[in-house]
Amino acid sequence: MRPTAKDLAKAAGVSLATVDRVLNDRPNASKKSVSKVNEAIERIGFVRNIAAVNLARNRIYKFLFVLPSSGDQYLRELLNHVGESNKNLASDMIDVDAVQISVDDPHDVANFLTTLNSEDVDGVAIMAPESPQVRDAMVRLHDRGIKVVQFLSGQERMENTDFVGVDNIAAGATAGRIIGRFHPDGQGQVLIISETMQAQDAIERRIGFDRIMNQKFPRLKVLPSLETYASAERAADVIERSFRYNSNIVAVYVLSSEAKVPVSAVSKCAAIKDLTIVVHERTPFTEQSIRDETIDAIIAQNPGHTVRSAIRILRARTDHREPLASQEKIRIEVLFKENL
Repeated sequence: MRPTAKDLAKAAGVSLATVDRVLNDRPNASKKSVSKVNEAIERIGFVRNIAAVNLARNRIYKFLFVLPSSGDQYLRELLNHVGESNKNLASDMIDVDAVQISVDDPHDVANFLTTLNSEDVDGVAIMAPESPQVRDAMVRLHDRGIKVVQFLSGQERMENTDFVGVDNIAAGATAGRIIGRFHPDGQGQVLIISETMQAQDAIERRIGFDRIMNQKFPRLKVLPSLETYASAERAADVIERSFRYNSNIVAVYVLSSEAKVPVSAVSKCAAIKDLTIVVHERTPFTEQSIRDETIDAIIAQNPGHTVRSAIRILRARTDHREPLASQEKIRIEVLFKENL
């Protein structure tokens, strides 16, 4: 038989009411009592039946994904998986929703996060570019008792906040190794395109890419990053000028998750099948492009896995449990035409 709350109270030498206060983070439990109960939990192997407690209280978990308002196919994939999870997890008393906001101005993101309170939401998964304002707003969410997951794009110096996504430095290094191996003679220029270089994932991918290029393929010249700001007009302009003033571009690396706009712009400036093109994320556009051999490789992270991982982590943190780290590790997938 598993130890009960009564067994825990007896082992800790405290009342059943004190055990209830400690287990549910209620006030009026002394530090000494908390220490006794926690020590007894470890000693007798007490495991709280969270499902039974939630059922008795009719508890519903409320989780929110805060996603950018701008985006194309990959963003739709994420939204579809959030909706899918909401349907599948309803029987587990989990309500999952998503809201899209403009993430161009960090003050706007921070202001939105200040409107969230613990009565309406238990946990938030946030996808926003790195900025001090957003980071501080996340800290204030913690202070208000709301659990936070950094979703796909994280903030610096938030070691105590969970992150869901691939190791972006490793992902950038993977892109660099692919491009370098496609050009064994080491000649030519590499064009780098990103929606914004304010995003932490883009910064880390560029760091990983530059690191491997400098170490292994120093004769390939990596050009400064171009920022499209999700604008087709701007992308067409900056990419056309790059090809006009750089006559030996042999490869293109798209750092951001939406590849349709930059790849389409590149196709108007050069014989695209003569270039080596590496992009991020599996979408209908990148799948078709790799089948048509207009791009060469996709570095992907499974969007369904990332959404489900964020939900599992938020639930574990809400229940004061440690997430299972091995289950929540997001794998870097490298896709070619042959293994789609």
